[in-house]
Amino acid sequence: MGFFLGIVLATLVVFWVLYPVVAGQEAPMERDDEELTEAQHRKRVALFALRDVEYDYHAGKLDEEDYLKMKREISSEALEALDAEEAEWAEREGRRAAQAEARGAEDSEAGEVGGRDSGVEDEIQALRSSLREGVICRECGQPSPRGSRFCGECGSALRATGDPIEPRTSSSGSAS
Repeated sequence: MGFFLGIVLATLVVFWVLYPVVAGQEAPMERDDEELTEAQHRKRVALFALRDVEYDYHAGKLDEEDYLKMKREISSEALEALDAEEAEWAEREGRRAAQAEARGAEDSEAGEVGGRDSGVEDEIQALRSSLREGVICRECGQPSPRGSRFCGECGSALRATGDPIEPRTSSSGSAS
């Protein structure tokens, strides 16, 4: 009986392993445009970490010294991820331009790529600026341009640049 059970189990394992091949399923060799690159993933993780540090500070779990130290470290990681993402983007655009050139693309298409390049550069510069200035929404972690009073992503009020950051207090407490 044990021998028969072993054969059935082995047959099921072989079937489980070979099923995708027999069914004709394939894994794509190219990265999907919706799939995050390593640099994009690192940037997202750093921004979430910044948000979490903000939450912990405002919840009273971190003192100001630890908060500032962690914020500096995570911000530098986010900036490194932005640089890596920018390098990946430049490499990808370089390959696209080389492919377009090889196919004999017209000059009007090259002008289109240059216009998009400028817009992306402006967006990257704004993101770097907001990370350096520390204008990060404490609710969603989204960086905002200097002088913003509200988050463009979730609408939460942002603290003014240069104002001291104070931990949140419960809404049930009364002001003295």
